[in-house]
Amino acid sequence: MLVLLARIVLSWFPISRGSPVEPIATVLYALTEPVLGPLRRAIPPVRIGAMGLDLSPLIVLFGVNILMGIIC
Repeated sequence: MLVLLARIVLSWFPISRGSPVEPIATVLYALTEPVLGPLRRAIPPVRIGAMGLDLSPLIVLFGVNILMGIIC
């Protein structure tokens, strides 16, 4: 969950090549994209004016929360 939250926060900021945050963002994207990618393809972004809101991280967070409640 922490990796997913970190990716969500990093997605709010532009990350340019060569910045000190780029290696961290690369690792976070590599860890989370196998889960978020298929979900993002299945559920299109919600349009808010000219913007699109990606709901896939929110859905994954809810899913992980539900699974943790069932397991623990």
